[in-house]
Amino acid sequence: MTESDQQIVARLRNVSRRYEMGGETVYALRDFTFDFKQGEYWAIMGPSGSGKSTLLNLLSCIDRPSTGSYEIRGREVSDLTDNDISALRGQELGFIFQSYNLIPQLDVIDNILVPVIYQDDPIPNARERAIELAERVGLAGRLHHRPNQLSGGQQQRVAIARSLINDPAMILADEATGNLDSQTAKEILDLFDELHASGKTILLVTHEQEVGNRAEHILRLKDGYILSVNDVPHAQTSGADPR
Repeated sequence: MTESDQQIVARLRNVSRRYEMGGETVYALRDFTFDFKQGEYWAIMGPSGSGKSTLLNLLSCIDRPSTGSYEIRGREVSDLTDNDISALRGQELGFIFQSYNLIPQLDVIDNILVPVIYQDDPIPNARERAIELAERVGLAGRLHHRPNQLSGGQQQRVAIARSLINDPAMILADEATGNLDSQTAKEILDLFDELHASGKTILLVTHEQEVGNRAEHILRLKDGYILSVNDVPHAQTSGADPR
């Protein structure tokens, strides 16, 4: 394995995802080949029906390709059992959703700890790590609050801390600022900038160009194909209004 291979977090080769609908075959993703490397920050963009959600589902191992190969850190996903995939998701992937997906009955610390429950090997000092992450995302004074006692931005901060609890190789964010006002969205994107600066790999699905401009690169899809791949000029990311 070369040094370049070692830096690849997710490798997709000739990946397609098709569905049978009404006797017809519909392709949501077509012959997709791409590498996502350690420490990169990607915005995945495109209109509705372009394949963004399908790609995210495949990357997150919620779904599997109809054809092609998908590897996470050199492990071929199609070779894994459902239990192995669940373990892999817990070890290597962190998730941030538009709707936060917090558990109403749990406070901030316990919501951050949810991914730990599904790991066979407990994280040493997991509760202390959850508190540290809560403080890192600006929730030091909200550790024992439940979701209904938090603003939308605070709930998304909990979701970000939760995505980091297992120190994942890659963070997958789905319209992470979609339910937030402009100022709060900017604060969340500032947190993403900090995570990127610390070396985290981030894949952010968005339909908002201003949000996409905060990333390092933009991968644009159309009709299940890669339409374009572009770097984002640094000057474009500075002080950008995320809405």
